[in-house]
Amino acid sequence: MTTARALQHFLRSGGVIAYPTESCFGLGCDPTNPLAIRRLLRIKGRPQRKGLIVVANQFSQLRRLISPVTPEQKRRMFERWPGPHTWLAPAAKRCPALLRGRHSSLAVRVTANPFAAQLCRKAGMALVSTSANHNGRVPAKTTRDCYRLFGHSVKVLPGKTGGASKPSTIQDLLTGKILRP
Repeated sequence: MTTARALQHFLRSGGVIAYPTESCFGLGCDPTNPLAIRRLLRIKGRPQRKGLIVVANQFSQLRRLISPVTPEQKRRMFERWPGPHTWLAPAAKRCPALLRGRHSSLAVRVTANPFAAQLCRKAGMALVSTSANHNGRVPAKTTRDCYRLFGHSVKVLPGKTGGASKPSTIQDLLTGKILRP
């Protein structure tokens, strides 16, 4: 993996990365950089209206993107975190619309994947995390797949995925409804 300073500079200047997550490679960028988010959406071919997931290695990295949660909500979140469980939490007023799409909530996760967690630590921020594929296609499972799909339009960070067979569960924090088992 690249040095922390180089990674931070790359992400803050609008760079997009491909990196291993729990079940596949993910595409990521600085979730507060609209230029980077637009670039990621264009590379992936994903409609902005769908919204994106943001992963972190600690809850504090998500605080500026989501509205304050109650102690009960936080307890429920941490019953599943760190791990492959994504919560739809009410978005903060300053959360970029590009992240949440047409929704009033933002999909967030504190990852247990060692590579993704270390990446967030080194970057000093949460990261956008959407599957590394062209919208609607099979996600990349290897470094080679990422190069085949994206060439050098993204910085591929080599590594192995966590081996999970399916993507993270997605659950609405306010209603408890599971949207993706």
